[in-house]
Amino acid sequence: MTSLGATITSEGIRFAAWSSSAHRLWVSIFDEQGNRELDRLELTPDGDGMHALFVSGLAVGARYGLRADGDYAPERGLWFDPDKLLTDPYAVEIDRPYAYHWKLAARRNEGADTASVMPKAVANALPAAPPILPPLFRPGGLIYELNVRAFTKLHPDVPQEQRGTIAALAHPAIIEHLQRLGVSAVELMPVTASIDERHLPPLGLSNAWGYNPVTFMALDPRLAPGGLTELQDTVAALRRAGIGTILDLVFNHTGESDRLGPTLSLRGLDNQAYYRHRPDGVLVNDTGTGNTIACDHPVVREMVLDTLRHFVRQAGVDGFRFDLAPVLGRIDGIFDPEAPLLRAITHDPVLRDRVLIAEPWDIGANGYQLGNFRPPFLEWNDRYRDDVRRFWRGDAGMVGALATRLAGSSDAFNGAGEQTSRSVNFIAAHDGMTLADIVSYERKHNGANGEQNRDGHNENLSWNNGTEGETDDAAITKARFDDQCALLATLFASRGTIMLTAGDEFGRTQKGNNNAYAQDNAITWLDWAARDQALARYASALAALRQAVPALSDTRFLTGQAVDGSDIPDVSWLTETGAPLNESDWNDSSRHRLVMLLGGDDGRLAVMINGDRRQCVFTLPARDGFLWRPAIETQAIDLLRPLPGRGVNFMIEGRTGNGGAGKGS
Repeated sequence: MTSLGATITSEGIRFAAWSSSAHRLWVSIFDEQGNRELDRLELTPDGDGMHALFVSGLAVGARYGLRADGDYAPERGLWFDPDKLLTDPYAVEIDRPYAYHWKLAARRNEGADTASVMPKAVANALPAAPPILPPLFRPGGLIYELNVRAFTKLHPDVPQEQRGTIAALAHPAIIEHLQRLGVSAVELMPVTASIDERHLPPLGLSNAWGYNPVTFMALDPRLAPGGLTELQDTVAALRRAGIGTILDLVFNHTGESDRLGPTLSLRGLDNQAYYRHRPDGVLVNDTGTGNTIACDHPVVREMVLDTLRHFVRQAGVDGFRFDLAPVLGRIDGIFDPEAPLLRAITHDPVLRDRVLIAEPWDIGANGYQLGNFRPPFLEWNDRYRDDVRRFWRGDAGMVGALATRLAGSSDAFNGAGEQTSRSVNFIAAHDGMTLADIVSYERKHNGANGEQNRDGHNENLSWNNGTEGETDDAAITKARFDDQCALLATLFASRGTIMLTAGDEFGRTQKGNNNAYAQDNAITWLDWAARDQALARYASALAALRQAVPALSDTRFLTGQAVDGSDIPDVSWLTETGAPLNESDWNDSSRHRLVMLLGGDDGRLAVMINGDRRQCVFTLPARDGFLWRPAIETQAIDLLRPLPGRGVNFMIEGRTGNGGAGKGS
């Protein structure tokens, strides 16, 4: 396809856009401030839906927008309105953030030209591209999910002018924190330009997460005031520190929403082509946001691929996480793991070695597709999240499910005979309760969202140790601390890739709000001053242990068989007495204790799990010439020693002149 967007030359700028059904397309040129329309020039049809125009004399920095005219029949999915200024879908920079205004959703002939309330695309030259290097991240590592704005908004060491921006992630204090935690890659929640949902401004709220994009390539000026260069420099700084960068991108819907939503870009250019519709012309809503991108359309497919290539070539990112990823694989509404877009991503010369992570569900028909994406896609594993929460909540009969999750979730990921896990294991993510809130709130507390606590999931598999939210009782505080330690230890002991959401390593709370997408305030901003230092030390110790013991970051499924020429099975599942679990043990619904013994000729690792509130002494099997000892020597060694009562303890077996057995409580 002929190059789309604004192409800058020494003589001027060529503008090109695609629409299969527009009668006419224009480019509107604005002054340097982007406020006054200087000219409106019609693009020339160039075949196959292409419209293009070369404008001589225009230079770098020109501000522009598109306009389209054609039939206006919303009931048939036609929304052409030349009064609507439209963002170029291939814009790589805009001059201001999007802000919702009633004019954006006004109907045609209501006299509401939107140029005054729309950002303008900026035709800037791209910064010099860095060399495309292999991704730093490898499956089995630690992904650190973070909201760019919330992560550093209150960080005391980051300069005020940098707080809440992508540049802040390159600050030495931030990099030191990430390294201490053993982060393999940061996963940035959406950093492309987004717009608030129309119901938020009247409530005095704004979208804090960014999962409501308008176009796909332009960064949000609030998060990247330095533009693409800021992202490029930050990715490079993180890479020098050994940390990769993964972008969370939204290709399943846009902020144009349903029939009452604003006309901002794709809707005004060719609504019928860019979005999926039912036979009666109504927008398909497989996303819960009002519209669904037509990823099976060739033009849309190429736009997605161009976006991914753009961020690899221009910013050097390691890879991508795809929000509501089944949408990318739907053909005529039906998910197909061999869909053209999914195959194109995995076979593209620029993209095929990138990290690819699917959120494997949407709300459409047969939208739950865990385990059904093809390698090399990794997948968010909500079964892991739910089973681990259920075990530590104290639900009956969860030992077998816990072992399956610790072993790599082969029930979900070995359908094609795969030997390694594609699971992204997590306890908590941006969507839902924080780790600290899981153990402090039995019910959601979303009153601040303005929807009378109706929004968000009702079942969180959470619990509270005492009165919800209470913080002044020492016993309750200790119980919550221990439960957070137990959840973190389970995560770091699990086969597959693991993901931690920023701040969960030091006790961040949203006061029970499990849907804080609209809280760009202290509810979501990480409170660095109040962080739980003991929990942070424990998380760092777990990270050091995972890095020091290769068996923990191995992604091969645990099978109970010997591997790599060893005579020792890769795992043995034991009772607290050191005996192998038999069938009756696995079926005992009252059992809440388990030992995962990871094999190794030069020393085994014992992960002793006590999900009971009562103290228990664990006995580990002895081998001649070996001795059990605490798994790692760190400043948090007191936390890694046998804990009284409920929790997880790690012991490692090392060679010595004397045999011995170890016990842990």
